Amino acid sequence: MNKRDYYEVLGVAKGASDDEIKKAFRRKAIELHPDKEGGDEAKFKEVNEAYEVLKDSAKRQRYDQFGHAGVGGSGVGGNPFEGFNFGGQGHSVNFDFDDLGGFGDLFGSFFGGGQGQRRSKRPERGRDIEMELVLDFEEAIFGVETEVKLNLHDVCRHCKGTTAEPGHEVVTCETCKGSGQEVRVAQTIFGNIQQAVTCSKCRGKGKIPEQRCSVCNGVGVERVDKNVKIKIPAGIDDGATIRLGGYGEATANGNKGDLYVHIRVKPHKEFTREGDLVLSKVHVDMVDAALGTEINVDTVDGPVKMKVPAGTQSGTDFKLSGHGVPHIKTGTRGAHIVTVNVDTPTKLSKKQQDLLEEFKDHRKKGFFS
Repeated sequence: MNKRDYYEVLGVAKGASDDEIKKAFRRKAIELHPDKEGGDEAKFKEVNEAYEVLKDSAKRQRYDQFGHAGVGGSGVGGNPFEGFNFGGQGHSVNFDFDDLGGFGDLFGSFFGGGQGQRRSKRPERGRDIEMELVLDFEEAIFGVETEVKLNLHDVCRHCKGTTAEPGHEVVTCETCKGSGQEVRVAQTIFGNIQQAVTCSKCRGKGKIPEQRCSVCNGVGVERVDKNVKIKIPAGIDDGATIRLGGYGEATANGNKGDLYVHIRVKPHKEFTREGDLVLSKVHVDMVDAALGTEINVDTVDGPVKMKVPAGTQSGTDFKLSGHGVPHIKTGTRGAHIVTVNVDTPTKLSKKQQDLLEEFKDHRKKGFFS
């Protein structure tokens, strides 16, 4: 079977930016993850394969020029949500004929799904929500607990999600007798065919409130502002995603969705990061580099004294163990790598010039090695 175009798989234009491709991938991956209710393992792998190619500039260039043949036909990488639980629903894929806008009921009649047979319904679940959280460099290194404000649909505080006005009951729907379906007769070229369709009164729930809640009008949820505390683990990196199960939107008499927090780390003016390493540069005077010295080096833990041995050359790296990034699982910290740049003076006094000339003469005579 021919592979679909990778841009089509992610739902982006061919000229999409890297950021647009990344955002499209995250949306698709969350929607299709096989461990999530309604996920699709085959489509999830297809999305993952497309992203592994399009996120890499070299692979993307070859794909644009030669198509799938230019990238070996496969670019499947690992699970982008490795380590985050999607609810443990397994890898089964359920096809719901309700998505076919009525034709499912017709097919159901042909294959034994007519009157008196109620199709199984997946449990209702609230909508997942996403947000972006921006951290300082040090917050990502050491972790932080922060509070964010969300505006979402939560369980109605008046009816507690029952949909009924307090003091009233939720009763069996008289139209469908609790089945959640109505039987209709459709005239077709094959004659009259019975169709089981979603009940128009209870919308497939099988129950309705005696009196609708006066706050949510029988929906069971209301839009509210909600403060959520988020604990960011030490060592989290830019681009990581944290899943908070049950912190998404609510639905009446169902489970809440999940909250996905996408992490962004602001760049530091002095430090950069590579995995569990922190990198920085320091400048040392030419004379200090030649004779050796001890300097104060800024780290994420504060100033640390570091010896610069005599004869240090520009570009030499020094390792400060235990001052890097904590491993997100073990907590063991990496190192801080300091690159020493030796500064050569550009303006010299007459006396300094004479001293350097004298040094040069001594070196030529073999006084210095």
